[in-house]
Amino acid sequence: MERIPVAIVGCGGMGTRHLFGLSELERADLNPFDLVAVCDVDPARADRLADEAQTRLGRRPATCADLDAAQRLGAVAVDITTVPRFHHSLAADAIALGLDVMVEKPVGLTVAAARQLKDAVAGSDRILSVAENFRRDPTNRLVKALIEGGVLGEPRYFHQSSGGGGDLMAISMWRHLKAESGILFDAGTHYTDMMEYYLGPVVSVYAQMRLFEKIRYNPAATGGAPASNPGGVYGQSQAAMPAEFEATADDALFAMVNFASGAVGQYAENRAEHGRESWARSVHGSAGAVEIPKDRSGRPLVLTLDRTKTYTGAEILPLVPRFRLDDVTAALFGGPQATAYGLDFETVDRLLLAVEYAEFGNAIATRTPPEVGLEEGIRAIAVCYAMMESGAAGGRIVTVDDILDGSVGDYQAGIDDAIGLGA
Repeated sequence: MERIPVAIVGCGGMGTRHLFGLSELERADLNPFDLVAVCDVDPARADRLADEAQTRLGRRPATCADLDAAQRLGAVAVDITTVPRFHHSLAADAIALGLDVMVEKPVGLTVAAARQLKDAVAGSDRILSVAENFRRDPTNRLVKALIEGGVLGEPRYFHQSSGGGGDLMAISMWRHLKAESGILFDAGTHYTDMMEYYLGPVVSVYAQMRLFEKIRYNPAATGGAPASNPGGVYGQSQAAMPAEFEATADDALFAMVNFASGAVGQYAENRAEHGRESWARSVHGSAGAVEIPKDRSGRPLVLTLDRTKTYTGAEILPLVPRFRLDDVTAALFGGPQATAYGLDFETVDRLLLAVEYAEFGNAIATRTPPEVGLEEGIRAIAVCYAMMESGAAGGRIVTVDDILDGSVGDYQAGIDDAIGLGA
């Protein structure tokens, strides 16, 4: 099959991680793409990514600074991996040029930004895929099979809580700046997507939110080890960031979540936790409950039925005999019924990004909608902001429809102003 000419737009840490994913498809002889260009406003970043592509793919893409140039270099599709504030506008511009698009989540920095993108692409026949990787983890696919197969009975309760970080910088400075995304939104759009992937639409929430650590510290700026460096690709940029800075984005959120099905959820994300790092996620139903490991950890599920029967990992498979991973995920993770895998975080991160790319390529080739498109991307934003708007208002009940139609948006208003979308 003839390869699809593609460009990566945004050559920082996330763009590098996406290149790693593409190289995993190349290694497995499953790559539908020809990386013809890498695009960044900083020529040095573009050159570094082009050099990395030469090493990993065996061919060096051209470098350029904008979408028009990428198209002139032959790209018919783009993968947008810039910082979040540019996602919606670059995606709209790419669609207007007739390019197919995969864009990193969040699809917009606010709901207004996402609506602007939706208006811009209305009526287009171009593919728009949102790069949401967590749901593609084989363990999460198995959770979905347990729920859909009725193994848990009627779903009643979802729980997720996590903590860590203390007063250290999480990957990049922008993750602590409200007008650039903030850590609760950056991580939260992953987790709200997972809520609806498991249990369907969220209808309303109420929450408390805090900014606990008003000053954040970056040990990489003074020669120390980075506090967090997923994929090992952020060290150089972290060293150039301030050693300490003022945080403007809230760093802790505690919410109750109501699903259309009648299920209820508890969600707690504390990115200012000074104790031991913590993680818990589970889904509970009328027949049992499943404990779910952290995404990209490779650890097995633990399923308990009738309060006494416990199944772990592959022991679960006879309960969902029709469970099968898609062909690409099966090839990359060790088989169509992979339930756990002894791989490090960096490898799993690359493989899940490879799965995203494979699905994007198939959507282009077959002109079929991707699993996570614009509507799913917008809902992930809306549920996340429903929690944050509720928290900013002191805990009032906020519906997701309130967020989607713009009738509640005080917390987002300042962000809209900062990115040029204010009234």
